[in-house]
Amino acid sequence: MRRVLILPFLVMALRFAASSQDAAKQVDEFIANEMAGQKIPGVSLAVVKDGKPLIVKGYGFANLEHQVLVKPETIFQSGSMGKQFTAFAVMLLVEEGKIGLEDKISKYLGDVPAAWSNITIRHLLTHTSGMTDYPDSFDFRRDFTEDELLKWAKQVPVAFAPGEKWQYSNLGFVTLGLIIHKASGKFYGDLLLERIFKPLGMTTARIINEADVIPNRAAGYRLDKGELKNQNWVSPSMNTTADGSLYLTVLDVMKWDDALTNRKLLSTASYDQMWTPVKLNNGKAQHYGFGWALREVNGKRVIEHGGAWQGFKSFIARYPDNNLTVILFANSSNTNPARLANHVAEIIDPRLRPNTIIDPDPKFTAELRQLLAGVLKGEVDIKRFAPAVGQALADPNDRLIAHMKTIGPIQKFELLERNVTDAGTVYLYSAEFGSMTVNLLIRVGKDGRIDRFELNPD
Repeated sequence: MRRVLILPFLVMALRFAASSQDAAKQVDEFIANEMAGQKIPGVSLAVVKDGKPLIVKGYGFANLEHQVLVKPETIFQSGSMGKQFTAFAVMLLVEEGKIGLEDKISKYLGDVPAAWSNITIRHLLTHTSGMTDYPDSFDFRRDFTEDELLKWAKQVPVAFAPGEKWQYSNLGFVTLGLIIHKASGKFYGDLLLERIFKPLGMTTARIINEADVIPNRAAGYRLDKGELKNQNWVSPSMNTTADGSLYLTVLDVMKWDDALTNRKLLSTASYDQMWTPVKLNNGKAQHYGFGWALREVNGKRVIEHGGAWQGFKSFIARYPDNNLTVILFANSSNTNPARLANHVAEIIDPRLRPNTIIDPDPKFTAELRQLLAGVLKGEVDIKRFAPAVGQALADPNDRLIAHMKTIGPIQKFELLERNVTDAGTVYLYSAEFGSMTVNLLIRVGKDGRIDRFELNPD
């Protein structure tokens, strides 16, 4: 009797093992093809399923000059993936009463420009403060003290009133790091080490320091006219800011993921706040929480964020409804980490493949793709846009267009949703560029002109 009962379970276990092996093989083939196509020297990948490691593996080279292979212990730079740790540190201080989410930042920074007077901590965490980014003239090779950095930041004009719009802002998170220091009395990197990295056993997680001798550190690369070059150098102080200046391994981030899954170190209420889409002043929700991008795929939640810095790309995609997390690092600036991480998730769990719809008007989609390509070349067909949208897209200084010009040509353009509303027809496309995948939301008004044009990074 006992043998009869055990047999079905044994058969299911063998089937699961076989399917897991098949998925791992597919992942290996996919990563290898992407590395060849995108000229990526090395990739480090971790897949966690049902709280257990399914794949933890390195591919290619951590250092081309010395022919050192990537392994799970290889250390990469975080880029903006580090923003989630800054946000977490803020929430630790919020729970201690040292920071308030609705506090004006002037409470911590003293005299601020008039345009900053109504900016709150929440605005900085959610990229709704109106702050922008490093201007083209910024000298990343100059060392700044924190006071000098704050003085410089105060001189950068804001783009809009707090809460009016959503616009990604590295400068906002740089400012959060300064506030953490003033509120806690500790440099934000020291606070991360003491309150997050050590308690969670993230033994190799730390602030970037290129002077120190650090075992297993990868080299970062960039493509220059099709040829791989070493990463560009920046000053030591510009590798310590809170917008994403960390060394991490997939092993570190797996421990971080476990803490997030089991809601360690913070209360459930704080986690809920971090993963709730921010609402603008007009009540409209945006797909961002506190240092995390938020979306859904086929009705399933996705909590994710990528990063890019000094020849490195990073991505963490958490699918809590599917008990799945994908963590990926690469050491080439031309990598599209969202494409890699999301496709790995689709291989492991096919339910995460986006359900594209039958395009009712492929001619319009083709025209729209061509229109977008023209925008990226600086050729804006003003007749196709409402005045405000056309003006923004034609502005050579517009940050959105300037950023899109850096992420490569359009490689894929697929319709995900189409909805007819009282204001017009709303289209949601998945647009895959050379180094980034984005969701593009477009609304065509009753007059036939495009009156909404928004990008939400995947």
